[in-house]
Amino acid sequence: MDTIVVCNHDQMGHGDRELGRKILATFLKKAIALPNFEAIVFYNAGVRLVAADSPVRAELQALEERGIDLVPCGTCLQHFGIEPAVGKVSDMDTILTELGRAAKVITLS
Repeated sequence: MDTIVVCNHDQMGHGDRELGRKILATFLKKAIALPNFEAIVFYNAGVRLVAADSPVRAELQALEERGIDLVPCGTCLQHFGIEPAVGKVSDMDTILTELGRAAKVITLS
């Protein structure tokens, strides 16, 4: 029973950007406690989180080191001109496979 997190934005919630990034960092630090947490899928503006200058790069690196797959959309990376500092470039087939195997999908928006 896999849990997959979806990041489709570069902050958590709508409104104050600084607050959104702060609570996203806290979520990512604590997310390792999610049962059967397997992967984070990134698409649209969410791929900005895997960039070298990401405000949550350290949190994502820690999750990746603990075995969480970081799955950024290749088309989205190309659109924003981002070279990922963490994760492995994927495609929509891979994203669909990740989502399809999940018992639980948590979407951060």
